[in-house]
Amino acid sequence: MMKIQDVVQRAQAMNLRLVRFLYCDNGGIIRGKATHASKLATRMHEGIGQSLAMQAFTSVETLASVDGMSPVGEFRLIPDLETFVILPYAPHTGSLLCDMVRLDGVPWEACPRTFLKRMIARLAKLGMRAEVGFEHEFYLAREENGQYVPADRSLCYSSIGLDEQAKVIDTALADLEAQGCSIELFHTELGPAQQELSLHQADALRAADTVCLVRETLRGVARSFDLYASFAPKPFLDQAGSGAHIHLSLWGTTNSEHPDKNLFYDASARGGLSQLGKYFVGGILHHIHALVAISCASPNSYRRLLPHFWSSAYAAYGFDNRESAIRIPSLFRGREAEAANLELKCADHSGNPYLALGVIIAAGLDGIEKSIDAGEPQEIDPGNYSDEERKHRGIRRLPTSLDEALDELERDQVLLDALGPLLAKSYITVKRNEAAFFKDKSPEEEAFQHFYKY
Repeated sequence: MMKIQDVVQRAQAMNLRLVRFLYCDNGGIIRGKATHASKLATRMHEGIGQSLAMQAFTSVETLASVDGMSPVGEFRLIPDLETFVILPYAPHTGSLLCDMVRLDGVPWEACPRTFLKRMIARLAKLGMRAEVGFEHEFYLAREENGQYVPADRSLCYSSIGLDEQAKVIDTALADLEAQGCSIELFHTELGPAQQELSLHQADALRAADTVCLVRETLRGVARSFDLYASFAPKPFLDQAGSGAHIHLSLWGTTNSEHPDKNLFYDASARGGLSQLGKYFVGGILHHIHALVAISCASPNSYRRLLPHFWSSAYAAYGFDNRESAIRIPSLFRGREAEAANLELKCADHSGNPYLALGVIIAAGLDGIEKSIDAGEPQEIDPGNYSDEERKHRGIRRLPTSLDEALDELERDQVLLDALGPLLAKSYITVKRNEAAFFKDKSPEEEAFQHFYKY
């Protein structure tokens, strides 16, 4: 375990001048303050003060009205020392990811990272832990005459795209590796200059922390090449959207009945998916219309969730079905037990990763505890059924707007209880405020305003 003095010594050895104390807020924006390195030891112990109102701050820089989150009062940003990294793309700078803590030292109920820790603790009580891997889709773009345009015109999986952005990507991957990220795959995606980066699975908290590292690093590196990296769900209205697909599996803890065993794997079941895994899928599908209010957290998200675009538009699951909300990936020969997992496709980078993973765990555990049937896997694109066939099969369309998703969340007591009153109220209020802001905006203005927020 890292100690304060360990961090201080490393910062001194690397001649750091600033260390950023970062967090991801209810609007999905990564924010923070930076301490001078000479004050780092004190700041890591005491934290850095931040107004309570910041958890009512929206992604459009307005302050939503939330009881207990006025300009009066503070919380402290207390860093997790294990998250300390040197930022290769920022001169003499390091960063730490933080929890939000009340002045009395108690974790603040409105802290997204603390919420995920609570859900991880619920799993641990049942002898389980979650391993998570993210697929990060994003665009590289440049600014021309006040507009963002793709950095190249490469095709899906095209090696031309790899050549076009080779220097940018090599620098970004090297910087991520220097920060401890384990990289699995990289390729060009469907849109021009659209990229996809997959990282190795990690425990749920580390995986969520790494989402923040990836966003920060790729944006920072892109700017050094006079480019912009956009993780917005639909940055170009006439091109493919960008998701943050979430791969998740549950494993037995070392002191459980099945230590270090993938609980989603059953060699005798179709696709290797165990009954416990099916119940977890059932729980997500049962709550998915509310869950997307958090995993697809911006008005721009719902321009991506369209039928026939491989982004998932219907509450269904299937084996290697890329049009279903949940895909059960095929297993890799020789490591079947390790590979069994589910992929949630209706997720993007406008969602706070701590909140998104937390509600996925809460929904899945509800499925396990109540033995919720996932139903039949879908063998075709659910969008190819008629309305009558979908109704017969119990397949509902996912929400088509952020407001519709928030309506579902306000009716989902399981997810509200998991979040807790203050976090649930502040999150919903912030998102209602954001949705209202874009009500009278054109699709083009909406896309432009989301482009460099995420």
